Amino acid sequence: MPRALLIPALLDDWFPLLQYAFASREWEPVLLREERGLADRGMRYFHNELCYPVFLVAGQVLAALESGAYDPACCGVLMGQAGDECRGSCGIRLMRKALDKAGYPEVELLSLNVRGIDKGAGLPITLSMIRRALAAAVWGDALAIARNQVRPYEARAGSAEALWRRWMEALGEDLRRGADLSRRRVLERCREIAASFRRVETVPGAAQKVAVVGEIYTKYCRLGNWDLERYLAAKGCEIGVGGITWYALYYMDTHSLRGPAYQRGLYRALAGYLGGIQREMLAVLRAAGFHALPPLAEVKRRAEGLAPLNCTVADGWLVAVEAAAWANLGYRKILCVQPFGCLPGHIFGKGQYATLQRKLPGVLLASVDYDASTGEGTVESRVRMLLDMEP
Repeated sequence: MPRALLIPALLDDWFPLLQYAFASREWEPVLLREERGLADRGMRYFHNELCYPVFLVAGQVLAALESGAYDPACCGVLMGQAGDECRGSCGIRLMRKALDKAGYPEVELLSLNVRGIDKGAGLPITLSMIRRALAAAVWGDALAIARNQVRPYEARAGSAEALWRRWMEALGEDLRRGADLSRRRVLERCREIAASFRRVETVPGAAQKVAVVGEIYTKYCRLGNWDLERYLAAKGCEIGVGGITWYALYYMDTHSLRGPAYQRGLYRALAGYLGGIQREMLAVLRAAGFHALPPLAEVKRRAEGLAPLNCTVADGWLVAVEAAAWANLGYRKILCVQPFGCLPGHIFGKGQYATLQRKLPGVLLASVDYDASTGEGTVESRVRMLLDMEP
C-alpha cells in the first residue's frame, strides 16, 4: 500500500495537476491545505531571520502531522529545492531538525531537485514523472491564463473559477490514469480548454490590468502572498501572472551553464522540447483571443538593455523581463512581491526595481514584502496605493 507523500503548498494553479507526477507504487501524493497559525508554528523551530516561506512550509507540515490524519511512520514530505543560492536549498536539512525536535524522527524527507544535492534523500526522477510534469505545467498555464482573462468579465460570478475546477478534475484524471500525454494530445487539450473558456458568458466592461512578478513562493502561493490573486480579482482586476513554464525555462536557461556536460545537455534538450510546446500552446491561446507573455526566449531578447541578463541568482533576470513583457502587453501596474528575509530576492530582485521603473515610462511598480511580523493593513495599503494611482 502506498505511503502518503505530503506536499506543502507552493504552486496553487499547478499542484492539483503536478501532484500526479509524484505518484508511484510507493507514494500517494497529498496536497497539504492547512492554513492557520502556520508561521507561528514554524518559528518555534527556526531562527526568526530565516525567510518567510521556510516558516510557512514547516508550519504546514507540522500542522498536518499534529492533526493525527497521517501516521508518521507511513508518510513522507516532499521538499522542492532549487539548489542555488536560495536558503531554501537547505530546507530539507532545516526541516529534518524541526521534525526531530517536534517528535517525528520517523517521517521521511524527500528532496525534489535536479542539482544532486541531498543525494541520500533524493526523489528518483523518472521519464514518466517528467512526461506528466511537462503536461501538467502546460495545461496549468493554459488554464490560469484563460481563467484570469475571463473572470473580470463573466456574466455570472464564479463561472470561470468553476470551469477551472472542472478542468482540473478532468485533466487530473488523465494524469492519474496515465492517458496519452503525447505532444499532439497535450495541445489538443489546450484547444479544448481555450474553446471552453471562450464559451463562458461575459459582459462588456473595462478592468484594471495588474501584473504580479517576483519570488516564486510569493508569486504562486496564496499562503505566501496572503491570497493576493483573490484580493485583486475581488477588486475587478485582470491579473497577469507568468506561468510555470516560463519559470522552468528560465531555470533551465540559467542552469544550463553549470554542472557536468551530461547535465547541461539534458537541460538544453528539455528546454528545446518545453520551449517548442510552449510556443504552440501560446499560438492556440492567441487563436482563441487570449493574450500571454511571449515565449521565454523572445521575452529575454526583448529585455536586453532593460534587465541584467547575467543576473542568474534565484529569480534573477526573470523578475525584470516579466515586468517589461507585461508592460508591453498593456499591464501598466505591476506588483513586485517577495518574502522578507529572502536575501537573493532583495538583492537580485528588489535591487532591479528602481532602474526598471526609470526604463519603463508610464508604468507603475510597487514592491510588497510578506513576513510574519508584517501587518495585513501594511501590505493591503501598498496594494491599494498601486490600484488607486494613475500611471
